[in-house]
Amino acid sequence: MPTSIETPPQHPARSGLGGLIARATGLLKRHASELIRFAGVGGVAYVIDIGLFNLMYLGLDWSYWYAKIISAIVAMTVAFFGNRHWTWRERRGSAAAHRQYALYFFFNGIGLLIAMACLWANSGLAQVWPQYFDNELAVNLAANFFGVGIASVFRFFAYRTWVFRHPPKLTEALENA
Repeated sequence: MPTSIETPPQHPARSGLGGLIARATGLLKRHASELIRFAGVGGVAYVIDIGLFNLMYLGLDWSYWYAKIISAIVAMTVAFFGNRHWTWRERRGSAAAHRQYALYFFFNGIGLLIAMACLWANSGLAQVWPQYFDNELAVNLAANFFGVGIASVFRFFAYRTWVFRHPPKLTEALENA
């Protein structure tokens, strides 16, 4: 009776992790130019957001809640035009700018809520540990590092999925007509 050589079973955690890393690497390679453009537009908007936030919060002594809301709205408007005309310019198609801006504003509203949640968490922590969380640095880190960072990941996927979609192909458009 011939014996077959069996390969030892692979450890499921290793093959799963290797597959996950390979998939993540493939995604990064496929979307690298898009990510770079998104980061460039986001970088400009981020500087505007931080600058306005600190001008209003530290320079004009506004509440950090209002300062964050105003700075985020201005930065999001700048980012909209940058993303529409540079990051996803090939996806503009015939979609109306006002429709895209409405969706963009909606998803940025969710992003703003994420940043506000980070501010809220910081204010709660300031009640418990005021020596660490009740200062300008902690407020800036909560709003402009954690809040903007987490919200940016959400916004990237929301923008590319729902706001700046690929225009329908001609055959799809003809089938739907």
